[in-house]
Amino acid sequence: MSFDSLNLHEALIAAVRDAGYTEATEVQVRAIPPALEGRDLMVSSSTGSGKTASFVLPALTRVLAARNDPAQRPLKGQINGPRILVLVPTRELAIQVSKAAVTYGRHVRGLRVATVVGGVPYGLQLRQLSGPLDILIATPGRLMDHMQSGKAILSNVEMLVLDEADRMLDMGFIDDINFIGQALPPQRQTVMYSATFGGTVGRLAQTLLRDPQRVEVSSHTDTHADIEQRLHWADDLQHKNALLDHLLTDKDVDQALVFTSTQRDADWLADRLHELGHRVASLHGGMPQGRRNRVLHGLRTRDLRVLVATDVAARGIDVPSISHVINYGLPMKAEDYVHRIGRTGRAGRAGLAVTLAERRDAGMIHNIQRFTTQRIPSAVVQGLEPKRPEPQSVTKPMGQKPFGAKAGFAKKPFGKKPFGGGADRPFGKPAFGGPGRKPASDGQARGPWSPRPSNGR
Repeated sequence: MSFDSLNLHEALIAAVRDAGYTEATEVQVRAIPPALEGRDLMVSSSTGSGKTASFVLPALTRVLAARNDPAQRPLKGQINGPRILVLVPTRELAIQVSKAAVTYGRHVRGLRVATVVGGVPYGLQLRQLSGPLDILIATPGRLMDHMQSGKAILSNVEMLVLDEADRMLDMGFIDDINFIGQALPPQRQTVMYSATFGGTVGRLAQTLLRDPQRVEVSSHTDTHADIEQRLHWADDLQHKNALLDHLLTDKDVDQALVFTSTQRDADWLADRLHELGHRVASLHGGMPQGRRNRVLHGLRTRDLRVLVATDVAARGIDVPSISHVINYGLPMKAEDYVHRIGRTGRAGRAGLAVTLAERRDAGMIHNIQRFTTQRIPSAVVQGLEPKRPEPQSVTKPMGQKPFGAKAGFAKKPFGKKPFGGGADRPFGKPAFGGPGRKPASDGQARGPWSPRPSNGR
């Protein structure tokens, strides 16, 4: 379906056309019309499906309606806060949503968009919050700070968007979201996007939404037709590093996103790959926002070929040129595997997702395959074949109980620890590196894209 048939304002249709889009995706076709009618929505849609535009375009429609209504125009100097509030789990996703709002709102005169996220000095955010706003994109923690100081006025919010609500709850933002929701006008419109609406997410939806319409476009069991998946078994760390080195020297690698389990692992692995001559940097939640922005800019401009990242930091990265996703460290949760591999195969391009697993990771591999209801095909590299057979638990038919410790392996992936307070923090001794190997003293990778950062938050 074309955007012309979605009853959007001509200024928005022109902006969409300028961005190079003519046909709406399924989630846009199904979510935009009820959103324009003011309905509350519960939307499930996979990564890369166009979900950001499915709420940004209705939000901009509200802004345009206010522009044409003299009664809604703020008086000069009046502080009345944002009209649209978008809550997201990470700074990277906030930047992505802000970019989409500016792109699709390029023909909206005087559009005011602000982001309020952690890791950024308060001064700029306070200036942005000091006047009328059209759209405010925020992470819950930093927005709470501004609310408690009296700087964030939310009494005139007409539309609340919760993007990746499941991830926000995983990161421990449930109380923050409830606090923010209670500060908003009860007659607002609320739309919630989440991979699943079971458990705590479902209960939150019952609290915040009124008679919501359910829009389910895709699920974790989708086949990811544009993404080839492979599983390589490694005998030990040395074998796994050899497999990774082989993958990254492949000429078919345009840009690769390598996932690790912890911040410490990301820094250590980026250091190692830099020493091997790769254009590489690490990205994780422990870095100052300025450095994170420089790393992402280097990725988008192709000055970086390899990015080593944690799950939290990579959430929201939308770079179509990422041809390979490599799971060097396995995720803590099976659903995070789906979000990881969704970073490739975007914009109609083919992608390759490779998982490097040791035998202690067999339990998580089994859980991933059971969650997606799909087998990850095993593969070998000539000359780097594993000496040990594939664990039997992974080859069991889907639907059996998860692989457990009684068979001789750990129930949880090695080196994992539940995040505290929503951060992917390092803990204990390095999980990788071997005897005498230490990460860089300042915790950052070296090279032109890894300047020594300040110690500021």
